[in-house]
Amino acid sequence: MPSPGRSGAYEDPAAAVVAAAELLAVLHARGQDGVAPAVSPSQLRALLAVEGAEGANLRTLSGVLGARPSSVTRLCDRLEAMGLLTRSPHPSRRREVEVRLTPRGRELLAERRAVRVRELSAVLGRMAPDALDALVTGLGAFREAAEGPAASGGGPPGEDAQEDPAAGRGGPAEAAPGASMVPDSA
Repeated sequence: MPSPGRSGAYEDPAAAVVAAAELLAVLHARGQDGVAPAVSPSQLRALLAVEGAEGANLRTLSGVLGARPSSVTRLCDRLEAMGLLTRSPHPSRRREVEVRLTPRGRELLAERRAVRVRELSAVLGRMAPDALDALVTGLGAFREAAEGPAASGGGPPGEDAQEDPAAGRGGPAEAAPGASMVPDSA
């Protein structure tokens, strides 16, 4: 819903964020072809989740990714075969398996980040200093709002809380405490 008093091409803040996210996806894809090994967006997302929850078990990883444990197991099979992560028995809970990045997996994430920083720096370098400051401030506030407690069910302020559709299906709402959601791409 448009907000009164806003100027610019996007009166609806959500539409502006969607447009920016789509552009970021395009910028993110640039230059990624040369980074080896080639990984799919879901594989990259899994690597980021493992990086953020090093030593997590497969159930926790499933919750963070919002995927079924069987799908995560197959995903980890492929990543392990590529030499990007390892699975090992938990030291004290024999039935649990821990997942960890390999040095090669860490290197791949570092290369992907370097490409993204280069592409984004080129765009940010063309922005006016005041606009860049406002962007950084706004992104910080956005991140805080996204990571903070969802007092109103995640909807816009003032809306009644709605039931979480992912609850009870092994979706993101059932992730382990402290586990953050992982973006679709790195």
